[in-house]
Amino acid sequence: MNEATRIAQVELGKGGPLVGVQGLGCMGMSEFYGDTDEAAARRTLEAAVAAGVTLIDTADSYGRGRNEEFLAPFVAAHRDRITLATKFGLERTDDPHHRGIRNDRAYVRRAVEGSLRRLGVDVIDLYYMHRRDPAVPLAESVGVMAELVAEGKVRHLGLSEVTGAELREAYAVHPIAALQSEWSLFSRDVERSAVGAAAELGVAFVPYSPLGRGFLTGAFADAGTDLAADDYRRRQPRFTGDNARANAALLAPVQEIAAARGATPAQIALAWVQQRSAVHGLTVVPIPGTRKPHRLAENLAAAGITLTAAELERLEPIADRVAGDRYPDMAFTSVTREG
Repeated sequence: MNEATRIAQVELGKGGPLVGVQGLGCMGMSEFYGDTDEAAARRTLEAAVAAGVTLIDTADSYGRGRNEEFLAPFVAAHRDRITLATKFGLERTDDPHHRGIRNDRAYVRRAVEGSLRRLGVDVIDLYYMHRRDPAVPLAESVGVMAELVAEGKVRHLGLSEVTGAELREAYAVHPIAALQSEWSLFSRDVERSAVGAAAELGVAFVPYSPLGRGFLTGAFADAGTDLAADDYRRRQPRFTGDNARANAALLAPVQEIAAARGATPAQIALAWVQQRSAVHGLTVVPIPGTRKPHRLAENLAAAGITLTAAELERLEPIADRVAGDRYPDMAFTSVTREG
C-alpha cells in the first residue's frame, strides 16, 4: 500500500500519541481462534505498518504471554513507527480453565515487568487495566499505574470494560488516554454510560471485537461445523444453537447494504463502528483482529466508507435483537456494574 492510500491518523486521547484510525488486535495470532499460520501473521503485521496502522494491541493473558513474545521481533524492527499497547489484569494459571481478575498493587508491579521483558522494550506506550476487580479500589490500581508513568515504564494509561462512573473516578487519579471495550452492531451496552463519559473527558474509545468476533462478516452459518474444535467461539452464547440461527438472520440489512455498495459485510460493520466518532463526538479507533494480509486490506478499506442516514437507520435496530450474551460469564464485563 502506497503513501497515498495510507489511513489517516488521529490523536489517542488528550495529549496522546497519533495513531492510525484503525488499529490491529493481535490476540488471535497466538490463541483462541484455532491454528495460526505464523508466517502469514507476520506478513499481516508488516502490511499493517506499511498501511499506517500504528496501534498494535496485545495483552499478557493472550497465550499466557506467548503473544507478547511473538510480537517482540516485530516490535524491535518497527519500534519508532508503532504505538504498542498491552494489558494486565486477567490472571492465567496452569489450569487452562482458570480466569481470574487481579488489580492489586503487587500484581500490577509484577505484570508490567513481565510484559516489558517479553516484549523486549523499556517502555510500554499504552498500558491497559484489562478487567476491573471491584474489590480493589480504583485509586489503588490507577495509582500504581500512574507510578509506572512517573518511572518511565509506561507512557499512557488505558482501561478496559469499565462504566462511565468508573472512568471518571479513574481519570481523577490520572489522565486516561483510551477506553477499550466491545462495541459493534451486535454489542452497544457501552453507550449506556461509558461512551458519554469518554466523550466528556476527551478519552479515545478503542472498540475490540468490532466485527462481533467474526459473526458480522457472515462467515459462520453453524459454529459447530464452521469453527475448529479448539475455537473458543464454540462456547460463546451468540455462536451456538438457536442463538446463532437467530443472529444470522439479523445480518440481512448488513449484507444488503454491502451488496448495493460493492463492499463486504465486514466493511459495512466496521464503517458503522468508525462512524460512531461523528455520532458521539469522540475519537474512535477500532482494533479488528486478523492473521491474514487480505483480511487486513479488506478491513482498512472500511475507513473510507461513510454510511448514509438511511443506511444507519436500517442498521440501528440490530443490537436490541441479538440473542445471547457476549460472554458465557458476563461478570467479566462492565455491564454487571452499570447502575
